[in-house]
Amino acid sequence: MDLAFYTPFALEPRPNLVPIKDHPLLILVGLTGVGKSTLVEALGFPRLPDRRELVDLYVLPRYGAKPPFPREERFRLTRRFREEFPGGVAEVLARGFVEPRFPLLFDGLRGEAEVAYALEHLPKALFVVLHAREATRLKRLLARRDAFDRVELRPEERAELQALAEGVLSSEELEEALAPWEEVLAKLKIVAEEKRNYDPLGPLHLLEDHPRALILDTERLSLEEEVEAVRGFLRRLGL
Repeated sequence: MDLAFYTPFALEPRPNLVPIKDHPLLILVGLTGVGKSTLVEALGFPRLPDRRELVDLYVLPRYGAKPPFPREERFRLTRRFREEFPGGVAEVLARGFVEPRFPLLFDGLRGEAEVAYALEHLPKALFVVLHAREATRLKRLLARRDAFDRVELRPEERAELQALAEGVLSSEELEEALAPWEEVLAKLKIVAEEKRNYDPLGPLHLLEDHPRALILDTERLSLEEEVEAVRGFLRRLGL
């Protein structure tokens, strides 16, 4: 990892670290496939360990779980965590300590409950909400080929496909045909499961016209326009 873009994060006080609740922070909000990682790279701001890393470090060990495993199991465990801590990953973030730098970026939060918790407990935080249609997110997931997006089809789901192909395709032809279909179905399950767990409209309703928030339609804007919008947002706030 390029240390120029890494900021230490800890859940306990350490020399040269300050409470994150007292520090300015730029938080990206959005579901998988809206373009958060692409924007993070384009901005080049110092950044905290991202959502995936915080979940791996502080959420999954609580339940004795160790990745890698399918995304649906990850959804199940993070949902269990939110049942205990309604603020979800925002509660982990708000307890942290960081190096005093700005702009300092966190990727990212999901859902209205996490954003509401961050609004209340991180009073100096700013929010950039990225959104796109589910169909667009699915296309982006299919294109990005990230091993993290692994989802397993249940035996009954595969059996339904086999039953549909019976008498039409040979077993060899079926296996050949199933590969792209399994990929589409697996990524569709991610999009559907995320929507069940995190209402994509919740953060939009919560942060629309909020002075600490910027909302970006990543289908309409180019990456260059998104970067300029974020930088302009910070300039307007004198940061």
